[in-house]
Amino acid sequence: MPSSTEPDSPHVSAGLLRSRPLQIAMIGLGTATTQLDTAVNIAFPAITRGFDLAIGDIQWVVICYVLAYASLLLALGRIGDTVGHAIVYRTGLIWSAATFLLVGIAPSYGAMLAFRCLQGIGAALVLSCGAALVTSLYGEERRGRALGIYTMMMALGLMLGPLLGGALVAIWDWPAVFWFRIPIAIAALLLLRGLPASQPRAAREPFDIAGGIALALGLVTMLMALNRIREFSAVWLGLLSALALAGFIFRQSRAARPIIDFKVFRLPGFAMLNFVSVLANVAAFSVWLLVPYYLARVSSYALAEGGAILASGALGAVLAAPVGGRLIGHRISAERLAMAGAAGIGAGLLMLSAWTEQTTTALRVAGLIVQGVGLGLFQLAYTDIVTAALPLRERGVAGSLALLTRTLGTVAAASLVLMVFDILQSEHEFFEAFHQTFQLAALLAFISAGLLAVSPRTIGQP
Repeated sequence: MPSSTEPDSPHVSAGLLRSRPLQIAMIGLGTATTQLDTAVNIAFPAITRGFDLAIGDIQWVVICYVLAYASLLLALGRIGDTVGHAIVYRTGLIWSAATFLLVGIAPSYGAMLAFRCLQGIGAALVLSCGAALVTSLYGEERRGRALGIYTMMMALGLMLGPLLGGALVAIWDWPAVFWFRIPIAIAALLLLRGLPASQPRAAREPFDIAGGIALALGLVTMLMALNRIREFSAVWLGLLSALALAGFIFRQSRAARPIIDFKVFRLPGFAMLNFVSVLANVAAFSVWLLVPYYLARVSSYALAEGGAILASGALGAVLAAPVGGRLIGHRISAERLAMAGAAGIGAGLLMLSAWTEQTTTALRVAGLIVQGVGLGLFQLAYTDIVTAALPLRERGVAGSLALLTRTLGTVAAASLVLMVFDILQSEHEFFEAFHQTFQLAALLAFISAGLLAVSPRTIGQP
């Protein structure tokens, strides 16, 4: 079904048509402020020293942020579908700029964590409507190309985070990894002019507040359970999550305008596709967890060099996403591209599993780039399938769902991959445990590709 903002429409001015590539770039730039949060990881030692923390306490810098944005994505996507994606997105940029400042001037660690929660809300506002805005700028036949550019900009943020973080911390200490994103958010906000207006609603659509609360509680407790999977408290958190999510599903089945219509999961292969997205991201995120430890063992690398090598994985996604966007829907189906992407993740991880102390830098970079290319293609294709499966009026929910499964995968990886690695390292030396963990991660990615191969194709809208 063509978009109401179809660029080939005679009612669209040539000036607006020419501005659309810039608008996509600015939407991607604004969204990249959230992906640049990878710069914070480089600042962990400085934050630990600044607040006199135990090393284990630093995990809450990540947990507070992830819990806040992951739990709100779907609800804010639904709000964006109701009041307008541009309004929610611009609000997110303003909110994010303010919280970047607050986190950087936090007087205590407790205050910093509170501000990180607020930063997570800003990230959810931005991320929930970014993909919806991008797809609204072109007709449906160009959706893949637009999403390719958007995916590239997000991957660019992931790539630049570690590279910029080290230099910023060395010059201005840890607050700089937050403050440098303020002008980026403001620039994106100022340059986002002339976005297509939202379609008027016949009547004000109600938002299911109780359902939104149940969803947020269910997701927060689920993520906490995954984070504490090696502790008994994970059982109680898991039970609470199951109860809250059951309540959410019950509410949605009776709501006149649900946050997400679960009928979409009855589409052929749609539920499997989302499950595969979680699995593929579990496999892919193992790179960010274990490769830094490997690089630290190779003493020939300086910190900046190690960061550049790690960033080469995101470079693969930067290179692959726009190419995939041009191919999708014309020369290859989104389902086949997702399958190829998952297989590419597995191939790259298998190359990483063969690393030794004598492996050349070129081979290390090659393995990371292959894995990154696979991840970029998979995420692009998966997002395209999800946005095509849900109605146009629910593009905010579609983009949020795509990001939510990705987040679930990365949080699960942080617990499961490290747990597997710790178990293997208790029986073997570091490099043997490293090899076996990445072999298992590669197997998980190949299983993901296999599940897509045998799964029915998701076609049309519910």
